[in-house]
Amino acid sequence: MLSREAAAAHESVAPAYPQHMADQLRGENAAVRELLLALSVGFTLPGPLPQDLERKVADGQMESIEALVARAEASGLLQSDGSVVGTAQHALLASTPAPRLHALQRELVGCYAADGRALGDLARDLARSGLADQRVAAELEKAGDRALEHDPGLAAQLYDEAVLSGADEFGTAARRAQAALATGDLDAAGRIIDGLLVCPDPPDLRLGADVAAAVWAQRGMLARGADVYTWLGQARIGPSGPAAAVAMIGCGNRAGAAAMFPDGSAPASPTVLSVAQAQTAQGIVESLSADPHQGLPLLIHASDMVNASGTAQPVPETPGALAALVALHSGEPHLAETIARAAAAAGQGGDAVKPRLFLLQAWSAMQQDNPDEARLAINEAKKTNHWPLVPRDEFLCAALEVGLARRSGEVHDLLLAWERAREAMLHTTVDLYSLLPWGELMIAAARLRETRRVSHYLDEAWTLLRNLGEPPLWAVPLHWAAVQAALLNESPAGLAPHASELARAAEHSHLAARLAAAGKAWVLVLSGRFQAADVEAAARGLSAVGMPWEGARLAGHAAARADERKDMVRLLSCARDLHPQGNSAGPNIAAQTEARSVPAAEQPGSSVQPDASVLSEREKEVARLVLEGKTYREIGEAIYISPRTAEHHIARMRRRLGAENRSDLLVRLRLALGTENPQRE
Repeated sequence: MLSREAAAAHESVAPAYPQHMADQLRGENAAVRELLLALSVGFTLPGPLPQDLERKVADGQMESIEALVARAEASGLLQSDGSVVGTAQHALLASTPAPRLHALQRELVGCYAADGRALGDLARDLARSGLADQRVAAELEKAGDRALEHDPGLAAQLYDEAVLSGADEFGTAARRAQAALATGDLDAAGRIIDGLLVCPDPPDLRLGADVAAAVWAQRGMLARGADVYTWLGQARIGPSGPAAAVAMIGCGNRAGAAAMFPDGSAPASPTVLSVAQAQTAQGIVESLSADPHQGLPLLIHASDMVNASGTAQPVPETPGALAALVALHSGEPHLAETIARAAAAAGQGGDAVKPRLFLLQAWSAMQQDNPDEARLAINEAKKTNHWPLVPRDEFLCAALEVGLARRSGEVHDLLLAWERAREAMLHTTVDLYSLLPWGELMIAAARLRETRRVSHYLDEAWTLLRNLGEPPLWAVPLHWAAVQAALLNESPAGLAPHASELARAAEHSHLAARLAAAGKAWVLVLSGRFQAADVEAAARGLSAVGMPWEGARLAGHAAARADERKDMVRLLSCARDLHPQGNSAGPNIAAQTEARSVPAAEQPGSSVQPDASVLSEREKEVARLVLEGKTYREIGEAIYISPRTAEHHIARMRRRLGAENRSDLLVRLRLALGTENPQRE
C-alpha cells in the first residue's frame, strides 16, 4: 500500500511515462520502436508486417527483422513469445498519433482479409480503440448475429462495438433492440425500436414489430402490442403471424388473430422454432373452444421445442408461460409448476422472461397450499437479473402477495399487500393472460370492502371474455372468483349468474363441475341447510383440482356452523387433511372440539381449551356477534364502532386464541364463550 505522498508522486510521474518511453526509443532505437509499435497494434511474428517497415528493411534503411527482434528482446521490451511487454505496449499506443495508429490498424485488417482470416476478438479491440472501418464493423455485426439467440448479452456488446466501428445504426437497430429486450433492459429496447419505427423505410421491419409487441406486452399493455401487428398488416406479417395471433387473442380480437394466422396454417418453415411458434398459436386457439383439451398438449410441445432450441425470440408470451397458464386454468397447478420450472431452467425467452416463469411457479405453489415454496419462487423472480420487474410481472407479483396474505389470514399483511397491488394495477391493463391475478384481487377487494377499486377492471375482463365467446377454460376460474366475492359481499344476486355459468360449463370442464359443486355447498353452508357429507365431498373435490386451501376453508366454515358434534368433528378432520399446516401454530382443533362433550374430569388435555379470560369485555361482545354471523359492518352498527375497528378486534382475538384462520377462530370462540358461560350453549 503506497503512502499518500508516494501515491501523489506516482500520479505525477505516471502521465509522463508514455512520452519517456517514446523518447527512449528515438534515434538509433527508432527501428526497434517501429517493430514494437507494429506488434502492439496486432501484427505477429512470424508473419506479414507493415509494408513501410518491410520496405525499409529491404532497402537497407534498417537492420533485418531478426536483428531488430534480437535488440528488442535484449532491451527487455519484447518477450520470447513475440508479445510486447505491457507497459511498453501501453506507452507506444498512447504516444502514437491517432492517424498513424489507425493507418496501421487498417493495414492489419487488410492483411487478415488477404489471408482470409477472421479478426475474432481483435475486431473488438480495434472497435474499442476508435477505429472506424466497415470491415471490422461487418465482422462484429456477424458475430452479434451468431450470439443473438443464445447469448443476447454478448450480442448487445458486439452490436454496440459494430456501431462504434461505423456500422449503420438503423441497420442494426432491430437486432440491438432484441438483444436489449432479451437481457431485460426494457427501456433501452423501447428507445431503440421507437427510433427505428419512425424511419420512412425501416430495415428489419418485421423483427422490429416483434420486439415492439414484446416490449408492450411486458409493460402490461398487450393491446398496444396487438396494435403493432395491425399496423404491420397481413401482407407483411410473414413468420410473425403466430405471435400476432397470440397477442390479438390475448386482448380479445379473435377475428384479427384469424386474419393473421388462419386456422390450419402451416409453419413458415420446417425449423424447430417455426413449428414451435405455429403450435403456440394453435394451442391458444384450441384453448378458446368449448372442449379445449387439445390446447394444453400443443402448448407443452411448443414449450419443449423452444427449450431444446435454446433461443430467445421476442414474443408477447412464451409458450412455457402460456402452457403454465392453461394448466392453472385447467385445475392442474402441479403440471403448471413443472412446465414453468423446465422453461426457466432452459432459459426460455432469455433473462427477461425468467421472472415471469418463476412467478408462475409461485402461483402454482400457492394454489397447492405451499406458501413457503411460493415465497422462494418470488424471491428467485426478483433476483434473476439486476433490472426491476417489468410492469406485467410486478402486477402478477403483487397479486401473489395478496393471495398469500389472504390465505395466511393476517389482516395487517393483507392490507399492506393490497396497497401494493393497487399501485401495480395502475401500471397495467386487463388481458386474457392476466385473469388469474384479477380474480385474486376481486376476492381480496370483496374481503376488504374495496370492490369499487377493481370494478372497472373487472368490467373489462368480462367484456374481453364475451368478445372471445366466453371460452370455458379461461372464464371458469374468474367465475369462481366472482362466486367467492359474492359470498363475501353477501350478495345472492351477484352470485347467481356466475354459479349458472359454472353449471353450464360443467358439461365440458371437470374443473367447472368441481367449482359448481363447491359454490352450491358454500350457499348451503351459509344458509345453515347443509349436509356434512355433501360439504366434505365438495371440499375434497376442490382439493382434487389443485385447491386444497379453498377446500379446507369450506370444510372449516361448515364445521363452525355444524349443529351436531359428529358433523363438526368430521368436517374439521377433513379441513385438517386438506390443510395440515393450518393446525401447526396452535392446539389440535379436533381434540378441542371433542373436549366439548367430555366431562372435565376425563379431559387429560383440558388445559388446551381456549379460555375466554384472555379476551377483553369488548372483544367478548364482538365475539358473540361474530358467532351470530354478523359482518364487520353489522358488528359496527350493533355496538357503535367502525367496521375497520371490528376487524382489528377480530384480528387480535385470533392471535390471542392461536387461531390459524377464520374457521378455526369460530370454533375457538364457540369453545371459549361456552367455557365462560355454559348456559349459552
